[in-house]
Amino acid sequence: MSNQSFGKIGEAAATEYLKNLGYKILARNFRTRWGEIDIIARDGDCLVFAEVKTRADERYGAPEEAVTRTKQQHLVKAGQIYLSQTKQAHALWRIDVLALLKQNDGFLVRHLKNAVTG
Repeated sequence: MSNQSFGKIGEAAATEYLKNLGYKILARNFRTRWGEIDIIARDGDCLVFAEVKTRADERYGAPEEAVTRTKQQHLVKAGQIYLSQTKQAHALWRIDVLALLKQNDGFLVRHLKNAVTG
């Protein structure tokens, strides 16, 4: 299985995880010149831009460690573009990281709320 296919499986699992928490999924794979937002959801009155990192193991570090400072800056800019395009400039929003680690037939999910600040 390719890394890209594995990542898509992780994103699908993360989407289901958020749905099970009661989040409303608004969009997936929102692309901008600054990169992609994996999942855009609503948690009550807050918009959530979710970055999903999926790993088979932690041989090369924890999945969330892959969200570098540069990636964080790009997520903030991509989120601002989404807010502008959807005319929600004054909306309450946050960026979460969902770190998925393969375990047996599923994933262990570490959900880091408000993990990235602008």
